[in-house]
Amino acid sequence: GVEETIEDDVTLNPISVVAMTSQAVTVDSAVIMRGRTEAARQVTVASEISGLVISEPIRKGAFVDAGDLLCQLDPGTLAAQLAEGRARLAEAQGRVPEAQATVLEASARVREAEINVNVARRLSEDGFASETRLISAEAALEAANAGVQRASSQVISAQAGIEGAQATVAADEREIERLNITAPFAGLLESDTSELGSLMQPGAPCATIIQLDPIKLVGFVPEASISQISVGAMAGARLTTGQEVVGQVTFLSRSADEQTRTFRVEVRVPNADQLIGDGQTAEIVVASDGRMAHLLPASSLTLDNDGAIGIRAIVTQDGS
Repeated sequence: GVEETIEDDVTLNPISVVAMTSQAVTVDSAVIMRGRTEAARQVTVASEISGLVISEPIRKGAFVDAGDLLCQLDPGTLAAQLAEGRARLAEAQGRVPEAQATVLEASARVREAEINVNVARRLSEDGFASETRLISAEAALEAANAGVQRASSQVISAQAGIEGAQATVAADEREIERLNITAPFAGLLESDTSELGSLMQPGAPCATIIQLDPIKLVGFVPEASISQISVGAMAGARLTTGQEVVGQVTFLSRSADEQTRTFRVEVRVPNADQLIGDGQTAEIVVASDGRMAHLLPASSLTLDNDGAIGIRAIVTQDGS
């Protein structure tokens, strides 16, 4: 800027002026941006399986809690399949004790055969039994060991049958759970749920739910202002309806938009009464750290011939 100086010259006609000593003070500042409101969460709940809708529709605008039933599908033959799977599981579980009893019986035969082999071996060594008896006893022992192996295989097979039956039952139960399409979180229905009697395929939408409490205010700031905003800073906004709200900055993008070279800022605002909707225009003001500045009256400002702004200042002969 330029300074218009009034020198202390005796040759000039003296004039009266009002002078003041200016001290730098902290001046609050803020970043102002245009933005919009945005739902905290929005999801379209879809079907995972095919089925006929057997529930009455819920109209859009209704409030639903997390876990509320939105669409229910006809189970068809799934109930019968589940009953069959449970029967097979019970049958497989009954085979395990029987197979284990067979193993115990076969093990007893092995111990008996080992005793006979030892007796036959001692008698053969003393000359009281023939070599044929020893060979026969050893063959009986081998057969008993083979019986233990077969019985153990039956136990393993029975246990595998239980695991297979349990997997089938779990799959059928999961399919039945998918017949009931529920709300993943509390919110408002943005659309009607599927109509009674309609046929749903995998991926077909049941309803759209939005969460408006809390609601987000989304704005975009230029590169020059990004350093003045921090997460946790207080922010306020005025909506097109005239409503004023207050919240905190919860997100500050560190990656600029490639086209606009601006950064996304999100402010979270309470909206318990659900009066603020999704997509409303808002003027957002984010508080930033104050700066040291001089507060001057407009009468002290002046312009030079080139249009540069300056101030009127008094300089004494000693330069102070």
